[in-house]
Amino acid sequence: MVSQSLPRGPSLQRLLPSLFLAGMLSACATISFERETETSGTFRSEAWAFTIFAWDFPKESVQIARDNVFDAGLSNLDVTNVITTPYLGWWDWLLDVVGVRKTVLTGTWGFSGEQLRKEKATGTPLLGS
Repeated sequence: MVSQSLPRGPSLQRLLPSLFLAGMLSACATISFERETETSGTFRSEAWAFTIFAWDFPKESVQIARDNVFDAGLSNLDVTNVITTPYLGWWDWLLDVVGVRKTVLTGTWGFSGEQLRKEKATGTPLLGS
C-alpha cells in the first residue's frame, strides 16, 4: 500500500517575508506644489501604505504624506484637508488585518501678498522674530 500525503500550504515562515516585501513595494508617495504668488501657493501630497495585523509598512500613510510635505522645507505650511481612504467607521478594524490605505493632504505654503501688507502696516513680523 502506497500512502500519499496531501501537499502542504506555504508555511508561515515563507509567507511573512513575502507579505513584508509586498508591503514595502506597496508604499509610495507623490507631492505637487503650485505657486500662486512669488512667495506662496498650494500643495497636494498623496501616500499609500500596506497594513497587516495593524502594522503599517513602512509607516502610516498619513505620516508618509506629512513627511513628504515637511521635507520640502517650505515656510508657513498649513495643512487644510486630510482624507484617508478607505474609512469604514466601526468596521475599520477589518483593514487592520490586511489592507491598503491612501491619504491625501492638501494645504497652503508661504506668505501671500496680503499677509505681507498686513505685516508692513502693523509692524509685526509674521515669523514672530
